[in-house]
Amino acid sequence: MKKILFTIIGIVALTLPAFADEVSFVISAPEAVEAGQYFRVSYTVNRGNVKEPRVSFSDFEVLSGPNRSTSVRQSNYNGVVETVHTVTFNYTLMASKEGSYTLPSATIEVDGKQYNSNSATIKVLPADKASQASGNRSGRDGNRRTASTNISNDELFMRAILSKTSVYEQEAVLLTFKVYSAVNLSSVSPGAIDIKDCLVQEVELPQNKSGNMEHYNGRNYIVYTWRQFVLFPQKSGELEIPSVKFDAVAAVETNMGSADPFDFFFNGGPRYLEVKKELHSPKLKLNVEALPAGRPDGFSGGVGQFGVTTTLSTNELKANEAVTLRMVISGVGNLKLIKTPEVNFPESFEVYDPKIENRFKLTNSGFQGSKVIEYLAIPRHAGEYTIPSVQFSYFNTEKKQYETIATDSYTLSVAKGEGGGNETVASFVGKEELRLLGQDIRYIKSGNVKLAKPGDYFFFSLGYWLCYIVPFLMFIAYILLHYKQMKENADISRMRTKKANSTAVKRLKVARKLLKENNKAEFYDEILKALWGYVSDKLSIPVSRLTKDNVAAELSAKSVGKEIISELENVLGECEFARYAPGDAAAAMDNVYKKAMEIIDKMENSIKR
Repeated sequence: MKKILFTIIGIVALTLPAFADEVSFVISAPEAVEAGQYFRVSYTVNRGNVKEPRVSFSDFEVLSGPNRSTSVRQSNYNGVVETVHTVTFNYTLMASKEGSYTLPSATIEVDGKQYNSNSATIKVLPADKASQASGNRSGRDGNRRTASTNISNDELFMRAILSKTSVYEQEAVLLTFKVYSAVNLSSVSPGAIDIKDCLVQEVELPQNKSGNMEHYNGRNYIVYTWRQFVLFPQKSGELEIPSVKFDAVAAVETNMGSADPFDFFFNGGPRYLEVKKELHSPKLKLNVEALPAGRPDGFSGGVGQFGVTTTLSTNELKANEAVTLRMVISGVGNLKLIKTPEVNFPESFEVYDPKIENRFKLTNSGFQGSKVIEYLAIPRHAGEYTIPSVQFSYFNTEKKQYETIATDSYTLSVAKGEGGGNETVASFVGKEELRLLGQDIRYIKSGNVKLAKPGDYFFFSLGYWLCYIVPFLMFIAYILLHYKQMKENADISRMRTKKANSTAVKRLKVARKLLKENNKAEFYDEILKALWGYVSDKLSIPVSRLTKDNVAAELSAKSVGKEIISELENVLGECEFARYAPGDAAAAMDNVYKKAMEIIDKMENSIKR
């Protein structure tokens, strides 16, 4: 047995590196370029000792390449050093005609074997009309200006685009806000959207927006998909989507009026100015048609494409045992708004409220996934029962008609439970309705029943007096605690000393956030504020009068050890130095953050003793 186990472990150990060391050969290229513009195509392989790949660019002019570049990366995992060599072959190409082209797959030989890369599609856009008018490409981007720093509506604007212009009620439609930019766009604030008679759900987009080149109205723009919403109209008629305001900021080049190279050299090159501009999306109209007449009975309100399946947890059980009917509604559309179908269980079953689990996500076509509904029922006496089929009706937006799906029906065999399963019992839905069954026998209350003695009243009892005494004592305690709190708050110095640690912790949380954002300057400022603020509050010394010498003297008087004082001085000095020091900023910031937390904790413990 041990030999077999060791053999399996050895095979796995030899096989894993083969999978981990798989050859990767991929292409990298822009999605769109302008006709007459040169661009770069790269083929990258994760091997070091390789020859040039074989590739033919029949639709493009090769200006240079292949230009080889090599990189080496080492990693250490559990003492095992892994070295990865990467080689990239760069080609500089130019397309002369507009259209959609395929960048071909390349072939490379690695250790005697042939490997093919993937291919890529690239769009070649027409030349920009602004570039043609000025006779050079530098005039196209709109970034270089001499006197005016106004950004025209042709250089930066917002578009609102609907995926459909006509839909049915509850049918999903995608609303996209796109920024078209011919300038260096820095940021765009999110605009507020308010559409009446419509359920609006925002599509989650990446925080870091990446733009693609598009040709629009004779010009080439970098286009950013800024926000997207899925709309579910709730009312028929013409739906108006109002104009939405966005605040944009662009970096505009301001001192490129002179072509003198000496002026460029001595004045430090181009200078940029942040220019703000309001972007307003156009108003849109959406035609919403009412759902056709002739809705089926029990229409669920579903609009889209759906399917329904059901399963029963068991077909045989005993009386007073639970059975679960599980229904799954899956598809794409307004899943979130679908009504819960009703299941007609036999009257002798005790039925509970269904449990609903949403397993769908928002997509450009609506909510896609499934809605899981579990119906729990308990048969109270023995017999053969039938759980009838459920009719699920919805409107199919592709076929533009109503469809009804009938689920399976189930036969349930219930045997006698403990205590007998043929006794007549009450059947409830909400535990409130009482019925007569069989020979007019009413439901008998069971369990522990508490009886009251005659003449036993709550008035003037112990509980009665406690209802007065307990609130009075609580009121007195509140007054005393409030008076004590007011007295402590009056002593400002004492309050600052008491809250010094909590204030420092809040500042360190802010510093932690800045650390994650890699905001070096503000991070060290916040660490200094936390340390100096803590010492100021704890020693009751104004920040303006704090120096390293008097802090050291006061902390010594508070029985703080020399090692802790020395650590504090080192961290303060390290913060002052690290803001301008080169090197691994993230590692240094993380180290300073940990030291600051430890020092505040040590000083707090020392001063408390």
